Amino acid sequence: MNHKLDELYLDLIKRSLSFTLWPEPPLPITTFNYKRPPLVRRLVALVAKVLSKKNLQLVRGQVYTPEQREEGLVWSGYADTMIGMKRLENIQRCVEAVLKAGVPGDLIETGAWKGGACILMRATLAAYGVTDRRVFVADSFEGLPKPDPLKYPADKSAKTYADECLSVSQEEAENNFRKYGLLDDQVVFLKGWFKDTLPTAPIEKLAVLRLDGNLYSSTMEALENLYPKLSRGGFCIIDDYRHLPACQQAVDDYRSRHGVKAPIQPIDWTGCFWQKE
Repeated sequence: MNHKLDELYLDLIKRSLSFTLWPEPPLPITTFNYKRPPLVRRLVALVAKVLSKKNLQLVRGQVYTPEQREEGLVWSGYADTMIGMKRLENIQRCVEAVLKAGVPGDLIETGAWKGGACILMRATLAAYGVTDRRVFVADSFEGLPKPDPLKYPADKSAKTYADECLSVSQEEAENNFRKYGLLDDQVVFLKGWFKDTLPTAPIEKLAVLRLDGNLYSSTMEALENLYPKLSRGGFCIIDDYRHLPACQQAVDDYRSRHGVKAPIQPIDWTGCFWQKE
């Protein structure tokens, strides 16, 4: 194994996934429409519809600093991941650590969007010639679920289910793996809501568990069904722990309920991880 070439390969993968190799093209003005007041949202949609009939599009330019890209503080319409270079680096190092230590188990991300984080997991396995571990890509591929405030009160104000940008088809995610040459039988897609897919997922052991479900419900469902399968010495990564209160509450509730004492380590402005005792 040529470690220098492997490192260069994985660095190129990370920069390609995060679209840091190119200037950011403008995005359609409707991309963030769900965040606008209802009247403004309707007006923007109407203008966009009129322009589309003339083969025109209203766009908004975007300029990001290198620091913003490192921290994952950008919303790139062209990237295959939103998580930024620091969180991508964390994924790579966690996978490398479990490979080096021989921690048994597969790898998974719950909330995969376009598949970028899972593509990096698969690329890391490929760089190290690992053929006996799988990467599970768990997502509804229909966006986020509507909140259930009776069962999960922490989600009562969540509106991300209306964000169409978070809805990416499984076909698009598969094509993203394919364009990196990494779609094979070591990649397993789990399509559906976590409450339906994770309890019966064909997973015996996990070495890396990465959660990016945003909501209390999605975070708790992933932890309840998958954390018991995480091997000792494996890593649990939480994407939005320091940014979304509902996600943080779910993690804190689970850790408290099950006596998880491993210290939580920050990755960047929002992500964190810990190593299972």
